[in-house]
Amino acid sequence: VQLVESGGGLVQPGGFLRLSCAASGFPFSNYVVSWYRQAPGKERESVARIWSSGGITNYRDSVKGRFTIFRDNAKTTVYLQMNSLKPEDTAVYYCNAKVAGLDLWGQGTQVTVSS
Repeated sequence: VQLVESGGGLVQPGGFLRLSCAASGFPFSNYVVSWYRQAPGKERESVARIWSSGGITNYRDSVKGRFTIFRDNAKTTVYLQMNSLKPEDTAVYYCNAKVAGLDLWGQGTQVTVSS
């Protein structure tokens, strides 16, 4: 049972990245999946969440209109499309699912927004 993030990197302000969260070992399509981030010296915060069918999503206010969360249940993957990136988006990004009482986290992927 695991989540594996990928797609992070260094990007200039105004640029874009697409993060992926690949799931395995559980019936992925039944579960809500979330993206969180943690910047140095700050608490981990929720960024976006998507419900099992993909029809319901929510976002923290600071990323609304710039980030899009979506999922491909056939590929057991959740994506986070991040556009118009800002330096304050710099953080380690994690995906999360609560599976049968287990709070499942990936290892994280670093996103750095800098000129």
